[in-house]
Amino acid sequence: MVFTDEPVVNVKNASIFQGINTVLSELSFTIDKGEFVFLIGRTGSGKSSLLKTLYADLPLVMGEASIAGFDLNGIKSKKIPFLRRKLGIVFQDFQLFPDRTVAENLNFVMRATGWKEKAKMKSRLIEVLMGVGLGGAASKMPHQLSGGEQQRVVIARALLNEPSILLADEPTGNLDPEVSEGIFKLFQEINRRGTAVLMATHNYELLKKYPYRILKCENGRLLDSKETEIRINPSY
Repeated sequence: MVFTDEPVVNVKNASIFQGINTVLSELSFTIDKGEFVFLIGRTGSGKSSLLKTLYADLPLVMGEASIAGFDLNGIKSKKIPFLRRKLGIVFQDFQLFPDRTVAENLNFVMRATGWKEKAKMKSRLIEVLMGVGLGGAASKMPHQLSGGEQQRVVIARALLNEPSILLADEPTGNLDPEVSEGIFKLFQEINRRGTAVLMATHNYELLKKYPYRILKCENGRLLDSKETEIRINPSY
């Protein structure tokens, strides 16, 4: 394996579109390996569109961008599954199969991303569930778990392929404050192990408590706390 100092995310003069509408313009930023970054902005400001562009759910039609070693400019649809093996994607609404156990949910992702050896699959499944504090949950159905436990399963699912970066879209948005804090501490632990994190959030308390770098979508632009002071207030 070749190790480099290249950023895990590198965006230059990019514009983000939803259909024919420009959502964000003239984006240029990098995220280094192992960095933790908050992504903030009002509802509709472009946070989710930016994340969707980074995991190739929306096409990049203007500018340049790469993530986890993949060039997003004109990426072929057959290469997108390989890109997503290098990413961990965590959604607010879990997106677990309700009619399958936790183990079956995770095995589905492993099979879809090229895992074949059952012994290695079983070992990795146990490893990621233990890592998120759910070692005894493999045989449970999603409805038997609390919201916080379901989100931990989603994080475990995102970690299966040892991603370079986790892209998290409002991962604590549906959880109460105490549970949110536990989920956030889990993201911090994952980050300490070397995985970069880009987390979209509206959680004002997290922003006040943890002084991580901030990217802010505002008026069609992306502000970077590395380059400009970003005021944090509950109405952002």
